Amino acid sequence: MFGQAAGGFGLGLLAFLIGVAGIAAALRTRRRRARFPETYGSSGGIVYTGIQVGCAGVLLLGGLGLMVLSIIFRK
Repeated sequence: MFGQAAGGFGLGLLAFLIGVAGIAAALRTRRRRARFPETYGSSGGIVYTGIQVGCAGVLLLGGLGLMVLSIIFRK
């Protein structure tokens, strides 16, 4: 891999890893808040978790897309 392809792949890998970590953090936060139903409900509940997982999923898919594109268009 050459400079720009390696840079694109590295950026994609970083976004992918941040997405995975974001999903793990959302699930961990949900488990922690579920122990206290009143607090969990007042802090957004499952909607908050869904939005957090959705945003992390966009990062994950975007990173995967960047990695694939950098492999396809390498010189």
